[in-house]
Amino acid sequence: MSASPFSTSPADAVVARLRAAGCVFAEDEARMLRSAARTPAELDAMVDRRAGGLPLEHVVGWAEFCGLRVAVAPGVFVPRRRTEFLVRRAAALAPPRPVVLDLCCGSGALGAALVTGLDEYELHAADIEPESVRCARRNVEPLGGRVHEGDLFGAPPADLRGRVDVLLCNVPYVPSEEVALLPPEARDHEPRAALDGGADGLAVLRRVTAEASGWLAPGGRLLFETSERQVPDALDAVVRGGLTPEVARCEDLYATVVIGTKIF
Repeated sequence: MSASPFSTSPADAVVARLRAAGCVFAEDEARMLRSAARTPAELDAMVDRRAGGLPLEHVVGWAEFCGLRVAVAPGVFVPRRRTEFLVRRAAALAPPRPVVLDLCCGSGALGAALVTGLDEYELHAADIEPESVRCARRNVEPLGGRVHEGDLFGAPPADLRGRVDVLLCNVPYVPSEEVALLPPEARDHEPRAALDGGADGLAVLRRVTAEASGWLAPGGRLLFETSERQVPDALDAVVRGGLTPEVARCEDLYATVVIGTKIF
């Protein structure tokens, strides 16, 4: 009896094809592809797409984030593992029954991860990219949340103003001239708007901090990720927006999160 293509060893042809394409974790990726494929023909097609440079998460249709299987799709930003630290910080700071807004939401992974396990909450997510909005609805609406399409604070409903307890905002923070230096998986397959933060990487962030206070409830918090070198300018933007800043770091995930609090 011939062996099934879904139970072959890590040294099989799938691994070899992935290695030849430069996939560093070929064995792990091969296992994921075999588990996702329903037929040998589908497996071959998925391996071809991955070897051609499509992000693994786009090939299989999901990404693991905070223990969840988050739906993703081609043209949608793939949530990074380091951003799990931002969600953990938000969870530690959130009040009971929080009103949560996930701005620049991409797949909606941050908001979905934050409210999973909570009994009561109000969840909103927003993005400017139509494909991201469609994808986010797959992750957010089953949790009772709502997803809005539009540019930053032009997307959420006006009745959220002054009520948001946790504002998650995974803004793009790569300087424009450095986008070309990103790995091809990001550079070629994720929306430019999710990566390009303008000349110094903080253009979108400054737009967010300029308006965030008006949307936050008293004691509400804005949380966003940035690079270590951008921390001084990011803190300045938070202060200029009328929020009290602090920085949290996770050495294991190489993550830096800035938190801005609206003081009562």
